Amino acid sequence: MIIEGNLLSVADPSRGRFRSLLLKAVQNFLNDKQDRRKAEKRGGGKEFVPWNDWIAESPSQFPTSFQRLENWPPERIFDSEWAATVTEQSLRRLGEECDNSGRQRMFSILSKYLMADRGEVSYADLSVSLGVPERSVKRLLHYLRARHRSILREEVAQTVEAAADVDDEIRYLCGVLASGGA
Repeated sequence: MIIEGNLLSVADPSRGRFRSLLLKAVQNFLNDKQDRRKAEKRGGGKEFVPWNDWIAESPSQFPTSFQRLENWPPERIFDSEWAATVTEQSLRRLGEECDNSGRQRMFSILSKYLMADRGEVSYADLSVSLGVPERSVKRLLHYLRARHRSILREEVAQTVEAAADVDDEIRYLCGVLASGGA
């Protein structure tokens, strides 16, 4: 640091010995290092937001119970909230697309079934709710699922460095959601 810095260029022989200059530089360096270590221990000037407050402020379609928050390690809580946030962001975008194309009612009814297994979906009941033939319900739900996957892929792509990592990240996201992580 002495050689790369400007300490030698500002050294003035009339102010004292070179040894005194070096001693003072080392003392300042050690004091700065100690100050940084203490700052890191205390949080380094960062403001911390308690998990419970943060989660309460952003209601989720994939809520994490407070019991899980108490028992899970921070990494698992982070992964759970990340998975929920990315999924909710993609659902929000899909909802906006449907709203802009005049299909908000269709989205509000079918969105509950985007991640459901086919056996859990009563196409006949949805057909009655929407007032369209059953085959139209299947086609609409298929379209919404495909579009949701596409939007989810775009959202995940914004969180990774390389496009090659998107599939791995989506698999991880699905694993977190499937394990009750969210």
